[in-house]
Amino acid sequence: MPSALRLRSAARGVAAAGLLAAAAGIGYSMAFVSHSMPLPHAVSGERREIDSPAGRLSYYVAGPPAAPPLLLVHSINAAASAYEVKPVYEAFKTQRRVYAPDLPGFGFAERSKRDYSIRLYVEAIHAVLRVIEAEHGPAAVDVLAVSLASEFVARAATEAPARFATLALVTPTGFSSAAPAYAGAPATSREVPGLHALVSVPLWDRALFDALTSRASIRYFLQRTFGSKDVPEDMVDYDYLSTHQPGAQHAPLAFLAARLFSRDIRNVYERLTLPVWVPHATRGDFRNFSGADWARARANWQFLPLPTGAMPHFELADEFNRRYAEFLASARQSGAAAAAPAAPAVPAGG
Repeated sequence: MPSALRLRSAARGVAAAGLLAAAAGIGYSMAFVSHSMPLPHAVSGERREIDSPAGRLSYYVAGPPAAPPLLLVHSINAAASAYEVKPVYEAFKTQRRVYAPDLPGFGFAERSKRDYSIRLYVEAIHAVLRVIEAEHGPAAVDVLAVSLASEFVARAATEAPARFATLALVTPTGFSSAAPAYAGAPATSREVPGLHALVSVPLWDRALFDALTSRASIRYFLQRTFGSKDVPEDMVDYDYLSTHQPGAQHAPLAFLAARLFSRDIRNVYERLTLPVWVPHATRGDFRNFSGADWARARANWQFLPLPTGAMPHFELADEFNRRYAEFLASARQSGAAAAAPAAPAVPAGG
């Protein structure tokens, strides 16, 4: 009995300590952490805003107005923004009309408390494509997406295939050894039941997010992403500012609960028939592509493992951009050849 009493007493002590720590975290977040820091633009060019079915969207645009459009879509994580595509955006803006949106809940886009879902992000992709169509006409667009955004872009491409010329999926999700299980009901998510409700309680959602997005935490998660201690300090700085905006916690907490991962992504990827280029990590937490054999066997998919973490366009910017340009040129040539009428047969004997 005395031992049971001691155990109960210890449990009460641990619980009390936990409550005190939580209260201290909430108080510190409310009193000492700014949630409205000045946020500079993530990339060069003009920043514009539009209202859309996905809410108020922000996007950057640069490059010759008459040049072919190129859409660059950042990933989804605690600190995502258009900054994640900066090396590609800045390199290609001299020859392409580049567009880089801040997706819902990130950067300068709307960050209100609402249902952050797979559908919301797919609608955001469609909305930006309509902007591009208004400027360039109905021609198909080359699109690059990073990590989880690859799932949204791929789904959008199956819904409006005529709007997509090529896809570049940079270290996309859905190709790990668990990928064969990613064939669930259409448009369903891999959400952990109850987790979002727990982490999004208004009393502590902001304090929890502040703990996840301290400079030390941002650097730690970037090191896991890059698979290296050497991470871009300017990215750490921008991520910190971006995560300390009003409402910055809402979309990342949906991501944390796995609400934005598609249960049927294998089926979505299998429906893609356009040229798909997949440069991907071989280092860090996102290097598992052991479930990609089915795609490697298809003629329209090209996989390129690189000696980097999940963002090879930062670590090997020149090589990445050169190889991407080669992929785009090859896809254009193949498309032109396929569209060209067959040459007339030469009569025998001339």
